[in-house]
Amino acid sequence: MSDTIEQAATCLRRGELILLATETVYGLGADAGNPDAVAAIFEAKGRPRFNPLISHVSDAAAAEEIGVFGPQARALAEAFWPGPLTLVTPLRDAERVCDLARAGLDSVAIRVPGHAKARAVLAAFGGPVVAPSANRSGRPSPTTFADAVEETGFAVGAAIDGGPCIVGLESTVVSVLGGQVSLLRPGSVTRAEIEAVVGPLADSGEGHRSPGRLTLHYAPDAPVRIEADQARDGEILLGFGAGVGDARWSLSPTGDLREAAANLFRLLREADRTHPAGIAVSPIPAEGLGEAINDRLRRAAGHVG
Repeated sequence: MSDTIEQAATCLRRGELILLATETVYGLGADAGNPDAVAAIFEAKGRPRFNPLISHVSDAAAAEEIGVFGPQARALAEAFWPGPLTLVTPLRDAERVCDLARAGLDSVAIRVPGHAKARAVLAAFGGPVVAPSANRSGRPSPTTFADAVEETGFAVGAAIDGGPCIVGLESTVVSVLGGQVSLLRPGSVTRAEIEAVVGPLADSGEGHRSPGRLTLHYAPDAPVRIEADQARDGEILLGFGAGVGDARWSLSPTGDLREAAANLFRLLREADRTHPAGIAVSPIPAEGLGEAINDRLRRAAGHVG
C-alpha cells in the first residue's frame, strides 16, 4: 500500500528512509543533509561509500540553493527540467548536502525529477533528498513499485507508489564544472540533445563525480552476455527487433529504443527470477538512447563502459 506525500515528508524529517517514485527508476530517499540518514541508505543498499549520490529538489530555484549555476547549467536546466537530467555543479551549501552524500567531493549532483509525486514529496519536505535507485547495490534498478518494495522496502518508513517508471533508465549525468560541459553518464536525455543546447561536449575525466560508474553494476544474479545473436543452452534471450527470440522476453518487438529502455531493468529482473544459466541480450544500436542502454548492459555484463 502506498503512503501519502505528507507521511513521506514526515519520515524524511525524522531521518528515516522512503521509497520514492520517479520517472526514471524508483529511488531510496533520505534527507541529503543528515549523515546518519545517508549512511542508512548505504547500509540498506550495501553501496560503496565512494559513490556519490544525486540530490533531488523540487525546482530550479531549490537547485541553486545547493549548487553554483553558471549560464551553461541554467540553459540545461531550462531545457530539460523537470526531467531525467542530473547536473554536477560546484557545491554551494555543504550543510544541505552532507559530505557522505557527496563522497567527499567539492561538487554536487542535482536533479529536478519529472514525476509529479516526487516533486510533491520534495516540496513538502522542503530540502534536497538523495535518492539512489532502490535496489541493493549492483543489481538491476527497480522500475515498478513491487520490485522496489522487494529490494529495499524493509529499510523504509514510507513508500510512494507512482506506477511503472516511464523512462526506465537512470538520469543522464552532465558535469558543468570548470567552464566545460561533459557527459558523465548517458541516459534518456541524449548526447545530441545536450549538444543542441550547449554545443560540443568536452572529455573531462570526471566520471568519479557521477553515480552508477562501477564496472559491475545493474547486474542480475545470472551472468549477462551481450551482443548475442541467439540464446545458448539454458539462457534466456532478451531480443530486440521483429522476430528476434520469444516475444515474452523482447525489449522491443518493433526495435524502438525508448520501449527497450523502459523494459530493460524489468526484463532483466523477470528473467533472473526464472534462474536461467544466463541472460543473453540482442545487439542494441549505439545511436541516441542506445548509448545509455548499451552502457547499462556493459556494466550488467561486468565490462568497463
